[in-house]
Amino acid sequence: MAAEVAGNAPAAVPSQVVDSLDKLHGTANFAQFTAYSWNIFRYVGDYLHLLGIVVLLFTIAKNKSVAGISRSTQFLYFLVFVTRYLDLFDHSQTAYLVFFKMTYIVSSIVVLVLFHQLDATYERRLDTCRLGVIIAPCACAAVLLTNEYSILEILWTFSEFIEGFAMVPQYIFCYRERLAKDWGSSLFVISLGGYRVFYALNWIYKKIQMPHYSDIQSWIGGIIEILFFIDFLNYRFTGNSMLRTMVLSVDTKINEISDKVELKVLGTSSAIRLESSEGGEMRRRKRADEERPMEDV
Repeated sequence: MAAEVAGNAPAAVPSQVVDSLDKLHGTANFAQFTAYSWNIFRYVGDYLHLLGIVVLLFTIAKNKSVAGISRSTQFLYFLVFVTRYLDLFDHSQTAYLVFFKMTYIVSSIVVLVLFHQLDATYERRLDTCRLGVIIAPCACAAVLLTNEYSILEILWTFSEFIEGFAMVPQYIFCYRERLAKDWGSSLFVISLGGYRVFYALNWIYKKIQMPHYSDIQSWIGGIIEILFFIDFLNYRFTGNSMLRTMVLSVDTKINEISDKVELKVLGTSSAIRLESSEGGEMRRRKRADEERPMEDV
């Protein structure tokens, strides 16, 4: 659901109107396109995404803790939903679409509120991904690669690129955590990754049925997220990862550079603040963890 929406039933929508969240380049019958958009892969993806949200909220409620969860990932999903579903204000839509869109928006706000309320349980030292490194390039890409220069279209394109990287902070968190404390957080990650896999199958199905169908922005974001997801599954179940060392090295280097800039500009850095607030738990420890052999997992 978060990757695309097919719009309303064809009988209710003029043939020349295409929902802003579905991209169709070339001449095509809109009713036919809509029919292909509502397929089993898309439905499975939607409900896997919903399952992930339910699991996340249940895990937080059960543990009365946000341990094991990246706040950065939750913030990125909040950005995805509030920039993508602005069409709620200018499109009449089916109850199915309204339910899912409102569920995603409201649940993302609820999770961020829970992070604020359960701040004492938030593991900052593991949630090290710098959001600016994701948001700034995605914003530039959205402006350069949008299909048309309107606010809704640019924000839609931005949401597609952001979603491709939304789970990256959670993967970094898991790589640093090494051993998951609760299967709830792992099931959340698996559900969200599975949703993207089924949406990719949905895209493939539509491409086969309608060869001129194209949605480059969605495909780029989807491919990135699926690659990270496959590597995460390999890491979680076998202890092996092709991306872990590279991702953590890049993340550590970005944080070191950011700390140096903050130190020069502000006179203090996040590493120093982290050291004073968490009793010396800072990135030197993380680098030591990264250098530990994978057999320790």
